[in-house]
Amino acid sequence: MLGLLRLYDYAEISAETQGVVTRETIQRAFHATEEGFASIVSELWSTMPNLATVGTCCLVGVIYQNTLFVASLGDSRVVLGKKGNCGGLSAIQLSSEHNANNEDIRWELKDLHPDDPQIVVFRHGVWRVKGIIQVSRSIGDMYMKRPEFNREPINQKFRLAEPMKRPLMSATPTILSHPLHPNDSFLIFASDGLWEHLSNEKAVEIVHNHPRAGSAKRLIKAALHEAARKREMRYSDLRKIDKKVRRHFHDDITVIVVFLNHDLISRGHTNSTQDSPLSIRSALEH
Repeated sequence: MLGLLRLYDYAEISAETQGVVTRETIQRAFHATEEGFASIVSELWSTMPNLATVGTCCLVGVIYQNTLFVASLGDSRVVLGKKGNCGGLSAIQLSSEHNANNEDIRWELKDLHPDDPQIVVFRHGVWRVKGIIQVSRSIGDMYMKRPEFNREPINQKFRLAEPMKRPLMSATPTILSHPLHPNDSFLIFASDGLWEHLSNEKAVEIVHNHPRAGSAKRLIKAALHEAARKREMRYSDLRKIDKKVRRHFHDDITVIVVFLNHDLISRGHTNSTQDSPLSIRSALEH
């Protein structure tokens, strides 16, 4: 799931720093969001214990002084469409993905848990943290972070066989900064459901060929066509399947496409609805 959300207390944190955006202020916002959710899980533990098993990926983009900051947890992704000098367009990935299927993430987990040979387990065709969950970082998933939430009455499939010595997942985002260039055309923020079926290059090509209105919906439609093709079925038949059952065919897909107006960005123009420095298209497919 793509968590492009109002980070907990971010307005307050921004006020404390007089609106200055840094890696530290973004990280503080993520930490405050995590702690805020943890307090809700604790408060509702007696009546809604399975809230401890709820979590989300989070992908955030902030533009400050002509610099784009991208912060990510989990396996959502942001890709930049950048104009080339000869008129072509290149796809540049601007985020890291925290998924145990990536070898570097498995090594990271092993380094963090040298005394646990089962920190990553290959199960049901993919690598998973403790054989349970693919992502290694998220907001929430308290059952993998705090031992007091990894016990009855949560579902057996979420409970560990041995006591938790330290958090198995993290809410610390990877943060990248990218100085914006006039050739930077648009940004595609999307959950892993899109990237499972479309390459960075294909997604950028689709947006480039069909800019502005409907671009996010076109990306989702292209991903669903590819999901249907992989299952050797027609797109129209895939669409007829009940959405609860369709999770077996493709993951949730959330897409936000942001078009950049560099003239207004460079002037710090952010509060006019008529002349916005950003043009946003979004779509969601369960």
